[in-house]
Amino acid sequence: MISHSRRHCVVELQALPSRIGQIRRIVSAQLRHWQLDPLIDRAALGVTELLTNVHRHAQPDKTCIVEIELRLGRLTVSVIDSDPRLPVLHEVQAGALETCGRGLALVAALSESWGARQQPDGPGKVVWFSLTAAPAPATPQQPVRIETRPVREPARTVVVSVDPGVLDPGVLDPSSVGTGVPVASPVGAGPG
Repeated sequence: MISHSRRHCVVELQALPSRIGQIRRIVSAQLRHWQLDPLIDRAALGVTELLTNVHRHAQPDKTCIVEIELRLGRLTVSVIDSDPRLPVLHEVQAGALETCGRGLALVAALSESWGARQQPDGPGKVVWFSLTAAPAPATPQQPVRIETRPVREPARTVVVSVDPGVLDPGVLDPSSVGTGVPVASPVGAGPG
């Protein structure tokens, strides 16, 4: 189930590996809609870590709710599951080679604040993190200057081919084309 309002989005799901990628895309799309593009990577990574914890540790089932909320300049991402056990932040040693147990340390590193609490109205817990929300900078709209220039057609070239043996003495000299002045034919161009 997905429900949306202007500043609130809730998704209910089974925290299975095949669904985690879908939730990342939903969170990313919602943040784009809210124009919070700079937060997409951190929010998607954080929600992935929290859902992975539900998948690995939550009992008795993997049903959970992902809730993202934008309020008063703060984006809060919460994952609610039915397991009442609160997560434990493991201290990560520099150079440690562990392949798991770093999820909450990563969430703590990428967020301004995070926490976990028991559900007040029933079994389960809420694990959340928050990020300061600054809208993506709008691309400046500068006017586009369009210059107009008259289009000139190129001068047309007229090529005339004439056999010099058939020129009449009264034909115009090619250098006088357009002047209308008749000239005598070249020497030796006459008949005969």
